Amino acid sequence: MEIGMRVIIQKFGGTSIVTPEQRKAVADRVAEAVGRGYRSVVVVSAMGRDGDPYATDTLLGMATGTCATTPPRELDLIASCGEIIAAVVVSAALRQKSLDTISLTGAQAGIVTDANFTDARILRVEAERVLRHLKEGRVAVVAGFQGVTDAGDTTTLGRGGSDTTAAALGAALGAEVIEIYKDVEGVMTADPRIVAEARTLRVLSYQEVSQMAYEGAKVIHPRAVEIAMRKSIPIRILSPTSAGPGTLVTHAGDPGTSASRDVREGPMITGVTHMSDLAQVAVTQPEGTTDGDAALRVFQSLAEAGISVDLINVSPGQQVFTVTGRMAKKAEDVLARLGHRFEVRHGCAKVTVVGEKMRGVPGVMAKVVRALAREGIPILQTADSHLTISCLVWESDMARAIRALHHEFGLDEEQGSSSGEEVEHDGRPGRAD
Repeated sequence: MEIGMRVIIQKFGGTSIVTPEQRKAVADRVAEAVGRGYRSVVVVSAMGRDGDPYATDTLLGMATGTCATTPPRELDLIASCGEIIAAVVVSAALRQKSLDTISLTGAQAGIVTDANFTDARILRVEAERVLRHLKEGRVAVVAGFQGVTDAGDTTTLGRGGSDTTAAALGAALGAEVIEIYKDVEGVMTADPRIVAEARTLRVLSYQEVSQMAYEGAKVIHPRAVEIAMRKSIPIRILSPTSAGPGTLVTHAGDPGTSASRDVREGPMITGVTHMSDLAQVAVTQPEGTTDGDAALRVFQSLAEAGISVDLINVSPGQQVFTVTGRMAKKAEDVLARLGHRFEVRHGCAKVTVVGEKMRGVPGVMAKVVRALAREGIPILQTADSHLTISCLVWESDMARAIRALHHEFGLDEEQGSSSGEEVEHDGRPGRAD
């Protein structure tokens, strides 16, 4: 879409807009962007967390507490209310800064989705209405996490869906940058509640931050990263109350930018992520069946029951994988009906090292094993990709495993840039003051 003006998307998480003081900090950020010549689209999540009056989980609890079998379509309708309330309240805070604003639902902003209620996918963005408001000098405050089907039904985009709303609008409007404001100062090398030495990462590639999100880091939804990556829109993850630059997410290896030099010159491992409350399932193949037939029956039956599996190892006579703790009993019931012999280990956790530069480098797995062995932590299972090595451990060992890996790969140490350059707030390269 050719619009002839500079557009910025500013998405604010629900925990950053709860109090009047927080909303003032949000308004300051938006006013600053407008003062720098941007036309701002503000995307908001529902205010607060479960138990707060307008939080999504609180609203859903009102429906499911009355009727546990409330249909997904109805759940989406009530779940969407939290973001609408947030949009109006934030819009009011912006008007106190003398900004001309208008609040819009996802439908009014042109977010059109499929009809997969509670986890809908965006089909297209009809952004003409948002564009008109921007051209008329208004800040458009959009309720995130929601859209509308072609039939006119309200849908929600699943957990983290407001990030996806922000990225989709950014792609449709040709935004220069997408800012994701969280209650942290950026993407960190590990969970700071577990690793006191965890640091904020200055620059990450799209692939790295997406992989970190898939592996448990709650910083940004992977769908949002994928949308921004396709349009090469830089993402900055930062805090509304901190003056720090946050974390810039951009392409790795893009020549001529300080961002790409930071990606190349940084450590081999970018961060350590984790997922807790997992169960490991080991299925033994029944006698008289072929390997392929047995594996197909197991995984097809689990899929039909809506059970997602991870850390999959298939070998002659056995299939080993993990499921979430809340799905463990359901998986056991499925396997019991199949008549397969199986063993389940509850109380597991997955710990993953992530880094784009580990690809093709010998010795990375040796360092992982050495770090965990030094702490006496048994490895129950492993899996890897070009960007990751994951180890399944007992959940009781998880925190020690994270700290051991963080230290082993030197993530405790501040990593500087040899270029002497920084990246400006909007993602463009520039000299530090």
